[in-house]
Amino acid sequence: MRPTFSIIFFTVASGAGYGLWILSGWLSLLAPRLADDRNAWAATDLVGAALCAGFLLVSAGLFSSLAHLGQPQRAWRALSQWRSSWLSREGVAALLCYIPAGAMLLACTLGGWATGDAIDTRSSNWLLRMAGSRGAGGILLLLAIVTLFCTANIYASLKPIRAWHNRFVVPAYLVLGIYSGALWLWLLIGMMQASTTSSSLLIGICAAALAAGVLKLAYWQFLDKPGAAAPDATGLGALGTVRSVEQPHTEENYLTHEMGFRLARKHAHKLRALVLAFGFGMPTLLAVLALALPSAGAWASWLAVLFGMGGIFIERWLFFAEAKHAVMLFYGARSG
Repeated sequence: MRPTFSIIFFTVASGAGYGLWILSGWLSLLAPRLADDRNAWAATDLVGAALCAGFLLVSAGLFSSLAHLGQPQRAWRALSQWRSSWLSREGVAALLCYIPAGAMLLACTLGGWATGDAIDTRSSNWLLRMAGSRGAGGILLLLAIVTLFCTANIYASLKPIRAWHNRFVVPAYLVLGIYSGALWLWLLIGMMQASTTSSSLLIGICAAALAAGVLKLAYWQFLDKPGAAAPDATGLGALGTVRSVEQPHTEENYLTHEMGFRLARKHAHKLRALVLAFGFGMPTLLAVLALALPSAGAWASWLAVLFGMGGIFIERWLFFAEAKHAVMLFYGARSG
């Protein structure tokens, strides 16, 4: 498929945003809830910053996805097909995510989140208590995971595209979302001038980078195996050599332009190496450095986001560039 910047930016930005919202919900489940606990107020600032950053990333990604549509003003109609369309389910889940995220952000701003059930129990504050509860964080966590799952299945459900219709696409998309969200969370901690970064977060970044790298290696190994050819598509392979008598077109058309994008194997291998080295390797090394030398965590987080997001952007470009639609068998190409 021909890579388009708008859809690549959407998958990268929104993936990181939902990853941040997943971690925000997780933090709300783990953070202290007592009003007199200093850590509660520090956690409030961090969750509030993560919610804001997630809001910006998710919104930027969704607006970018609208630019990919032929008639953006009709995008709302897609929401009605949630029974059968993963795209529609993604849209519904994406909109629902804003409800707990906005409520939690309001609670953080008004101080209700940190104090939890210890705030004024008058009935006028019931909404604030609800927004600042663990339940709101749990709902946000689940909805963000569901949204990422729906986005991944938009591609994984397309059977004519072998590069997408396989068991690696959905787990890789989920892991990359959480991984990129963790990188941004580390950056936010550094921007808040925290003296040290939680070792649990740094270890989690290393684990997520390792999981993402293993998944992508397995995916690329699957992709390098021979795909379907004309004999497979026609079912005539047992009768002899199957070939086209003549080419369907003498010039490029819409199908060959959009669905027959070709990427030389040597270039693909170089780009894959860049993904592993910059997208996963460098952030892992920087996280290990921050574990060994906590004072380096602030500037290391900037480099980790720069390398990590750059690597993920290349990975998303490859995700589209290496995919071929089965219709290209009609033009003599092998599906991928």
